[in-house]
Amino acid sequence: MYKRKPELVILSDIHLGTYGCHARELLNYLKSISPETLILNGDIVDFWSLKKSSFPKSHVEVLDTLIQMTYQGTKIYYITGNHDDVLRQISNFSLGNINLREKLILHLDQKKYWIFHGDVFDTSVTITPWLAKIGGISYDWLIRFNRLINKWRIHTGKERISLSKSVKNGVKQAVRFVHDFEKIIISQAIQQQYDYVICGHIHTPIIKKVTTSKGEVMYMNSGDWVENLTSLEYYDGHWSIYEYDDLDFQVKNPKLTVESKKAKLAKKSLREKRIKNILSTK
Repeated sequence: MYKRKPELVILSDIHLGTYGCHARELLNYLKSISPETLILNGDIVDFWSLKKSSFPKSHVEVLDTLIQMTYQGTKIYYITGNHDDVLRQISNFSLGNINLREKLILHLDQKKYWIFHGDVFDTSVTITPWLAKIGGISYDWLIRFNRLINKWRIHTGKERISLSKSVKNGVKQAVRFVHDFEKIIISQAIQQQYDYVICGHIHTPIIKKVTTSKGEVMYMNSGDWVENLTSLEYYDGHWSIYEYDDLDFQVKNPKLTVESKKAKLAKKSLREKRIKNILSTK
């Protein structure tokens, strides 16, 4: 199988172990790429909702596929989030191409990146974690109900809908939370003189440049694999948001077109001269 080869891929909020996780779609995506570095930016396994009944074969296959990718040369960095915070007890653990961290500082193309999940700036998690866990359980039940509705809609020839996304977009307080969350992170990134800041947590994929009176920073969020099915990809000096589409894996699609060997070698040579991908932790 031909695979695309982005230099860097960032995934977050997969929530393996919940009914909302789109494991089948994620497997399709993972099997279509062969990145040099893969950053799993938190809430990959949802330990808050982890049950045997909600961890089917497809979820296990996602973990197996990730491990296989490390055998094939992909370096994986697993950054812990609030739903997998139990792993923070063993942060800075490394084994082969698998590295567990709480955050990453990345130097790429002479730019400084700050990469972390984002829950440390969410007061609902840091101040009232019990309330956040109740909200997580309610969210999982909403996703289950949403799937039943979508099965009926697909059967009747209608498009899928996302109840959770509609609720979030329709509640002013939720919209204000997303804005405040981004504002705090952007302010901190500018203050600490980062060129880029990348997080997950709020399930809102975005790439945007923000300029304030104190400076400028590029803010990015990788989205999730519960509602949006998105990732961040870095290739040939550019960032983009990948959005999953079943058609990519059913018909020949330009997004999955493989370049000629000559063209790939030329780009690789140019990339090796240009890029310095140094990962470290603080």
